[in-house]
Amino acid sequence: MKQTQEKEKSSLGHKILTGIGIILCVILIPILVINCTLIIKSYTNKDQVPSISGIFPMIILTDSMYPEFESGDLIVCNTAEPEEIKVGDVICFYDPAGNGTATVTHRVQEVVTDDEGNLAWITKGDANNTEDLPTVPAKNLIGVYKTRLKGLGNVAMFMQTTQGLIICVICPIILLVAYDVIRRRAYEKSKKKDTDALLAELEALRAEKEKNNPKDI
Repeated sequence: MKQTQEKEKSSLGHKILTGIGIILCVILIPILVINCTLIIKSYTNKDQVPSISGIFPMIILTDSMYPEFESGDLIVCNTAEPEEIKVGDVICFYDPAGNGTATVTHRVQEVVTDDEGNLAWITKGDANNTEDLPTVPAKNLIGVYKTRLKGLGNVAMFMQTTQGLIICVICPIILLVAYDVIRRRAYEKSKKKDTDALLAELEALRAEKEKNNPKDI
């Protein structure tokens, strides 16, 4: 009876560890993969916004598009062809008035052509009173806005710091390794207990058999 209870307790502990491991894997592995991919791409292509399969996140730093999204949000955008952009779309683009790397995410007010006859857009932030200047040439297009994750931009900015790198990249690796070690040890311990219990049971049966059938002297 006692051995059965111990076995059930050990099995329950193993199930709990397995459940914790699955939860950690589901949460941490995607975060780890996405973080590593974006970090590597940001270093290998410094002039481009890092993306995964044409999907890229952007951190919002101002309230120029409030209430569509606001400072501290994380938005998700898809790459798109310039010809697909229409009035009303919210697009992400390299600021033509900036240094070539600054990005802006504003709504298209009008589809136009520039002085050379090339496709361009007049854009404006929903919360701004005036349209952006100059017009945005098609070559500056990065992608089109799809959805937002409220407040996660602040988390993403934290992840870019040294502390964030430790917590969001190094710690997940340590947790996964630690879980695997604990799981293996728990399994080996449980297996050893089962083996010892089986040997003890066989020894008890052997002793009982010898007691009931003593050898003739």
